Amino acid sequence: MTACLFCRIVAKEIPAAIVGESEHALAFRDINPQAPVHVLVIPKRHLTSMNDITDGAEVAEISKLALQVARELGVAESGYRTVMNTGGDGGQTVHHLHMHVLGGRAMDWPPG
Repeated sequence: MTACLFCRIVAKEIPAAIVGESEHALAFRDINPQAPVHVLVIPKRHLTSMNDITDGAEVAEISKLALQVARELGVAESGYRTVMNTGGDGGQTVHHLHMHVLGGRAMDWPPG
């Protein structure tokens, strides 16, 4: 998946502001933040979207790292939002499974 932007970040071919890492996941700051804290958490193995999940291990791994990042960045207690978009109608623009971690301000519902 050499053309995949996030796979290239995992391979350290493209720089990113990395804020957390585990054996199977990577967390880095979004380059177009929608909140004071906006981090993307991705599996290191390429999966296009939630539709590629077979056993849930990747979702568990990125969820654990998202919690760690929320704690380390100081938004776990005040609250934060996690979002995974799937497909065009779901708002997915980068086709590598990823979870947004947004915090540092009150979140509106429904989202815009």
